[in-house]
Amino acid sequence: MVLDLPRGFRSYVGNLGVKDDTDDLAVVAADARCSASGTFTKSSFAGPSVSLSRQHLALGTARAVVVISKNANVATGVSGIADAHEVVTAVADAIGCPVEEVLIASTGVIGRRYPIDVMRPGLASIPWPLPSTDAALVAQAIMTTDTISKLARAAVGDATIVGVAKGVGMIEPDMATLIALFFTDAELDPATLDTAFRKVIDRTFNCVSVDTDTSTSDTAIILASGVAGPIDVAAFEEALFDVALSLTKQVARDGEGAEKLIEVHVAGGADRQQAKRVAKAIVNSPLVKTAVHGADPNWGRVAMAIGKATTVDEVDQTSVVIRFGSREVYPVALDDSDLAVLAEYMAGDEVRIEVSLGAGDAEATVWGCDLTAGYVRINADYTS
Repeated sequence: MVLDLPRGFRSYVGNLGVKDDTDDLAVVAADARCSASGTFTKSSFAGPSVSLSRQHLALGTARAVVVISKNANVATGVSGIADAHEVVTAVADAIGCPVEEVLIASTGVIGRRYPIDVMRPGLASIPWPLPSTDAALVAQAIMTTDTISKLARAAVGDATIVGVAKGVGMIEPDMATLIALFFTDAELDPATLDTAFRKVIDRTFNCVSVDTDTSTSDTAIILASGVAGPIDVAAFEEALFDVALSLTKQVARDGEGAEKLIEVHVAGGADRQQAKRVAKAIVNSPLVKTAVHGADPNWGRVAMAIGKATTVDEVDQTSVVIRFGSREVYPVALDDSDLAVLAEYMAGDEVRIEVSLGAGDAEATVWGCDLTAGYVRINADYTS
């Protein structure tokens, strides 16, 4: 599959020696400095890539982003910070821009420095102009344990938005996902782009969870080249949401060892924070995840998750309604034939759980995946 980057962007992927036999470097650069925004992990163990990109985005502009995959370069001390600076400087030298205009993201094993001596020849040979416009190659180069590359596109007026993402484990973002990159040729000033981007991230990537673990390296970045000219901001935000939602679902569906996508919609919340908290409690519950995996319509596990996420002052259990798909399972009584129908529904590759709390008008939707033996195997062997 070939998916071109929006106008004004070019890319390069290659192998620096971080991975043995696949691309581990991705660089995407704009023809000129452009509007930019980013959101990053709130982890206190954030790596140098996160710290450096935060600093470089202070003015809301950037020229390029570089991704190193298979090595997070986290908890590597002063040497790790120096290594991140060296990567950014090499990219800036290659494309001929100030170092402050290059953003960086890293993903992979924590606690190991980049093999910087091995990487230097590849960094020094980054070509300019960058030779490709294929976003699919970028999506493939940033993969770690992903089973598929993740990308999406939307048109808005004369402009396009293209997004790529990676992530299958250590995913319960507190801002974004492990790595998500968005590129558009729409013309937006930095403040407008930042506002739209943060609103979309909050409704999409901040609502996905695979395993309740927040990465040290979460990074979501958007660059806008402006080549297509001004665009209606509301229409742009809607199109950006469509791209981000597609990537969110792709991340959830590709969770490590996952076989099913779980979508949880909670309505009737006192406020959105409560609705989202309850939805996350449901999608994160190992008992709910394993019930979905086994196609077991055990709605009691959903009730349990609601109960642990709220207090008796917040939610009256007699006002709660639980549905699997469109079929109510609580408070109605179910017989064996009802359970058989529900089990058939839950045997599908996508399961939706709906809850009404009866406490207000707020709602939230989150996405996750089932819990399988494959998840245990993948993570038991991750560094060995």
